[in-house]
Amino acid sequence: MGVINWFKDFGKNTLYYPGCLTKGVLKQEFENYKNIFAKLEIDYILIPNDEVCCGSPVINAGYKKDAQKLARKNFELFKKYNVAKIITNCPSCYNMFKEEYPKFIREWNIEVEHASSAILKALKEKQIKFNGPDEVVTFHDPCHLGRYSNIYNEPREVIEILGGKIIEMRHNKENSLCCGGGGGVRANFPELSEKIAKRRANEIPKEVEKIISPCGLCFSNLQTASNKSEEFSTFVLRRLSYIKS
Repeated sequence: MGVINWFKDFGKNTLYYPGCLTKGVLKQEFENYKNIFAKLEIDYILIPNDEVCCGSPVINAGYKKDAQKLARKNFELFKKYNVAKIITNCPSCYNMFKEEYPKFIREWNIEVEHASSAILKALKEKQIKFNGPDEVVTFHDPCHLGRYSNIYNEPREVIEILGGKIIEMRHNKENSLCCGGGGGVRANFPELSEKIAKRRANEIPKEVEKIISPCGLCFSNLQTASNKSEEFSTFVLRRLSYIKS
């Protein structure tokens, strides 16, 4: 059975799709994820010079046909590289691939996994035992990862496995407050975006060292209101340094 499954999957690839923000702006976080995948032996390919935007900002702006064109262009590229699975750290990309691409493309058959789920699976398979110091943190649920995609526990489990002690904010999980960065707010109404970020930052418990979010936009926008803001991959990579291979 194992040989049959191996032969069935031979030649198929897992694509790491970082998303436009991570690839173009959050270059350190881009490197973080690649280093994490290497440390946890998560196999993947990259096609950064050819892939285009997932289309999330486009469809949110009301240009559905243009988003469909981007989806088709990406799908043809993914087929060219024999992509059977996509891992992405971007909640918006995840939601787009998972929920919207199957509506746009009848033959869409690619598995989609958020990076936090892939990392959690690898930590459990390797039976990682963390022996480093505890770190008291809180967690911000991104809108697209939480309410849109119902992923709440996986990133929290990763944090806890790696010695993070989570103190929840008053509004969390499905009741989490938006960071103020999404929906084009940060780009078009920066003052409003910053006010929303400050409102969210006011909920950070005083005793925590970091507010962690697995969304690059949330992380960036919360940085305008708190120096405790940290992207998920930075926390994970730092904590993995305590584990000897």
